[in-house]
Amino acid sequence: MEGPQPELQREQDPDPEAEAAARALLTDLYQFTMALAYWRAGRAREPAEFELFFRRCPFGSSFALAAGLRDCMRFLRTFHLRPADTDPAFFEHLQGLDCSGVTIRAQPEGSLAFAHVPLLCVSGPLLLVQLLETPLLCLINYASLVATNAARLRLIAGPEKRLLEMGLRRAQGPDGGLTASTYSYLGGFDSSSNVLAGQLRGVPVAGILAHSFVTSFSGSEQPQVPMLTPASGQGPPRDLSTLAEIWLGKVCECLSLRQEETHPGERAAFLAYALAFPHAFQGLLDSYSVMRSGLPNFLAVALALAELGYRAVGVRLDSGDLLQQAQEIRSVFRNCASRFQVPWLEAVSIAVSNNIDEEVLTRLAQKDSEVNLIGIGTSVVTCPLQPSLGCVYKLVSVRGQPCRKLTEDSEKQTLPGSKAAYRLYNSEGAPVLDLLQLEEEPPPQSGKELRVWPLDMSGGDCRSLTLTPASLEPLLRVYFHLGQMCEPIPPLAESRALAQKSLSYLSSPHKRLENAEPYQVALSEKLHALLESLTQSSQEGP
Repeated sequence: MEGPQPELQREQDPDPEAEAAARALLTDLYQFTMALAYWRAGRAREPAEFELFFRRCPFGSSFALAAGLRDCMRFLRTFHLRPADTDPAFFEHLQGLDCSGVTIRAQPEGSLAFAHVPLLCVSGPLLLVQLLETPLLCLINYASLVATNAARLRLIAGPEKRLLEMGLRRAQGPDGGLTASTYSYLGGFDSSSNVLAGQLRGVPVAGILAHSFVTSFSGSEQPQVPMLTPASGQGPPRDLSTLAEIWLGKVCECLSLRQEETHPGERAAFLAYALAFPHAFQGLLDSYSVMRSGLPNFLAVALALAELGYRAVGVRLDSGDLLQQAQEIRSVFRNCASRFQVPWLEAVSIAVSNNIDEEVLTRLAQKDSEVNLIGIGTSVVTCPLQPSLGCVYKLVSVRGQPCRKLTEDSEKQTLPGSKAAYRLYNSEGAPVLDLLQLEEEPPPQSGKELRVWPLDMSGGDCRSLTLTPASLEPLLRVYFHLGQMCEPIPPLAESRALAQKSLSYLSSPHKRLENAEPYQVALSEKLHALLESLTQSSQEGP
């Protein structure tokens, strides 16, 4: 090539301040153009409030899980901008921006969330809270979607099956992978294969060896250290390879197999893994033939370990009829446990994977299933039934005055004013209704009759109803006030426990994954009257 060559620019690790400033640019361009217009109109510091909510529950169900709040708090604590080459006075204002004037009210992570009930209420200077729209939507939308998707999968699997999220390689980039691993755990999964999620977010990590490990062995390899000390620490080390060969003969006799049918490379791989992890040996059975090679090779190594006082922890299947193979393997485990007097062998965990979606999971979760652990990747991290939750961020008040968006599409109209939200429960402890009211209204009281107006965004007429809640709880807590965290975000495991507890209280018709009964959201009389007044005023014109 002739002529001058462009200089190659190397990526550099940004310093923390530069990285925080870069994250503040995680927004849409029109947020900055509006910010400049607010500033030139003298409105930058006017007090305003936005609400972040979704209009429809995802996946055709009647609930969602609130998630992403911890990421929002991290973002707000470090938010600041650097100057740029444009109107110097405007960017001097931007450079001085931080979230010291912002207040966040939010539903706790792991809470049940329903359509039109705010997940976040964001108040502060108009210019600043406008700039926060896109990043907050980005942080809440996917986190809540994947947590809800995981909750659906947990409901299908039931409480006993262990669920492993293993979708990092299928995720929408590194950030999507970390978010999916974090919030699938919040939604009910037991663990993740994502090591970074374990380090940064405290998600339990788990994994099983891959086919590449098994097929990399030919059988001619000799272990560098074939000797293994008994688990008790007492007695001389034994040659695990020799023990496995002896046990292979016994296993093949038990299973009516010829030893030469088993793959020597597979057995060598299992031995290598067992020598590295004698307390956590597990086998991937379907690299060659499950019943004629993988299973006898696993049993030979597992029983050799058992002779030294170790217990194998599990096997995995990644192809074929997973349900039927698991039943056949469990039957063999029981027979060998009895034949060789190794009682724990019959309960060895059977894990399965291979593009498991809701339909396959339903089959694996049936009562006669012998599957213990189910690894799910693509179907949890990509949310194939619905790619986005569709959260929106809408202005509800400026200078203390309620605002409302009116449009020809009635579903996209907004509810005006700064609001409080309450969840009402019946005498069995099940939630029956979420009530939205103006923030200045006195809170409802348990045991006292209420008149409410069911929310109908279709534009049709609705009638009030009366009910008497047995108990109730406020939904929105102040987590961030004037730049300071005022309530700590609980550890992820606590948010996960809250999600499972909340779902357990939800009635069965509302938990149905298909044709779910819609959960009711209603307005207080005062909020309903304000809504009617603003609607009438807009129809009459100025």
